[in-house]
Amino acid sequence: MPDTVFGRLFGLVVLAVLASHILVFAVFINLAPGGPSAERPAPQSSALRPDRAQPPDGLRRPPPPSPLNGMLIGLLIQFIAVTVAAWYGARMLARPIQQLASAAEKLGDNLSSPPIEERGPREARRASRVFNRMQDNIRAQIEARERFLAAVSHDLRTPLTRMKLSIESLADTDVGERLRNDIGEMTSMLDATLSYLRGEALDEAWQRIDIQSLVDSVAEDAQENGHQVSVIGQAEPIEGLPHALRRCLDNLVDNAVRYGDAATLSLTDGPSSLIIEVRDKGPGIPENRIAQVMEPFVRIEDSRNRNSGGVGLGLSIARDTAHRNRGELSLRNAPGGGLIARVTLPRD
Repeated sequence: MPDTVFGRLFGLVVLAVLASHILVFAVFINLAPGGPSAERPAPQSSALRPDRAQPPDGLRRPPPPSPLNGMLIGLLIQFIAVTVAAWYGARMLARPIQQLASAAEKLGDNLSSPPIEERGPREARRASRVFNRMQDNIRAQIEARERFLAAVSHDLRTPLTRMKLSIESLADTDVGERLRNDIGEMTSMLDATLSYLRGEALDEAWQRIDIQSLVDSVAEDAQENGHQVSVIGQAEPIEGLPHALRRCLDNLVDNAVRYGDAATLSLTDGPSSLIIEVRDKGPGIPENRIAQVMEPFVRIEDSRNRNSGGVGLGLSIARDTAHRNRGELSLRNAPGGGLIARVTLPRD
């Protein structure tokens, strides 16, 4: 039996009932008339009592039935009844905990999941009430953050738009060109930062993803923009968040073609996991910086500079979106040069 609350409660009740029955049975045997502790009279010879002569063998009465037989049958029936009652009671006690665990798992995937029904014992109802209140608070905080980011986006874009219109009067001067580049970079940084803070696809529902079509679509979009991107391997559909996974792969491919000129997406399918690798032909990343580059706003200065674009959020977003799909993102340098970004997605 697995180590669960139901299993522990059921086993404890059964053991307690079994021990009590064994104890009662032992006491009954020792105290019952004719038991081990009772004194038996010494047998008397039939020769001393001629009036009690032994009857012939064919006329001898059968011995009376032992009272232990009926007691054993009664104890067995009682034990079966108590065992069934213990199983049902343990199941009822463990059900609220199982319900709470299931709701917590659904909450991690979808903040809009329905609240838990408040039923069961007082402790279970209280735990469900607290959980529902926590879910409401989390949803309210997410909505407040969305409103805040929308307001910040509007307030920051407005002066940038005015600045962009103002420098148009500078014509094609060097100063005007530098200002346009600065404003374009600020706009890109603003878009990337707000997109990262917003955490897109938080309310996306899990569904079956045609991973082969999704990867092919990512490669085709990059090819239409003039990049060399190819796909190797095939994979069966998988459960996940399609928009989040698409964003993860888009960021990895964009990172590969930006710093490695080309990208190769390879699929390795298995019974327990799906592996998607994005390999480029760039300079790679120093071994002591691999873990650091997936942190927000971290850039490697010798390859990710002002002219190459990016604000150091691409890999961070890719890692977060992989986590939303219950996957993992890892980086390693390829033996022949370049960087390999591996996304491992579980199939369970």
